Amino acid sequence: MSVDDLKISIAWAAEEGWNPGLHDAETFHSADPHGFLIAAEGDVREGSVSAVAYDDSYGFIGLFIVRNDLRGHHIGVDLGTKALQYLGNRCVGQDGVLKKVKNYGHYGFKMAYRNIRFQGISMKAPVPQDLIVLSKIPFDEICRYDRLHFPADRKIFLGNWISQPDSLALGSLGPDKRLTGYGVIRKCIQGFKIGPLFADSDDIAEKLFVGLANFAGEGEPFFLDAPEVNAGAMEITKSFQMKEVFSTARMYLNGTPELPLDRIFGVTTFELG
Repeated sequence: MSVDDLKISIAWAAEEGWNPGLHDAETFHSADPHGFLIAAEGDVREGSVSAVAYDDSYGFIGLFIVRNDLRGHHIGVDLGTKALQYLGNRCVGQDGVLKKVKNYGHYGFKMAYRNIRFQGISMKAPVPQDLIVLSKIPFDEICRYDRLHFPADRKIFLGNWISQPDSLALGSLGPDKRLTGYGVIRKCIQGFKIGPLFADSDDIAEKLFVGLANFAGEGEPFFLDAPEVNAGAMEITKSFQMKEVFSTARMYLNGTPELPLDRIFGVTTFELG
């Protein structure tokens, strides 16, 4: 689908309460221009799914939506089938709703862990002085660090994600001038979302979290989608009195990527992993 078609799908996501980012259509599309599928009858759009092939070995399914008035028929099944056909034998990830876990299991998906969406309210706090705006860090270094925490190279998408409008990207450098963590916050339909949030330690993650949350502005709602298996992330959400508002089942087909989950404090987005 085109970027304009993808904007329709993003609008459906907003109606579902998924709270997409203001510029998600453009940034999502850059990940794989061929990986967004739409069901249509003539000029009437009926449903959509994303099947982003990051490389020859890894892909991710999301934005799986059928129009409310057309559910219960074959549209969802057809979209899912097309998405899996497009991704082929790759390892495929998805963040599925918990009540559909058994359904996805019929296709071979296996649950790895829960991702939890937490909501907080931004309050004024001292911004750590040792954080650096990510644009001041060489892009190759950002890609190197990102690849440690994501199953595939996503250079094109990443370049767009960290520089999108209405957002802030921050990094933390070690003594050797290499990244020890980075995070992004972007404006959404409601408030802001932090994602990704990768860091070598709980302390670095918390510094980045504070710096990013301040960008939202005092009194603004903000969200973090965190793997439940990351104890440090759970402690940060507790310390800042965030509330669980939603959760998904991170599931994989054709194997499970080996990732340092203790360093993944926030996923980039439920739609693209």
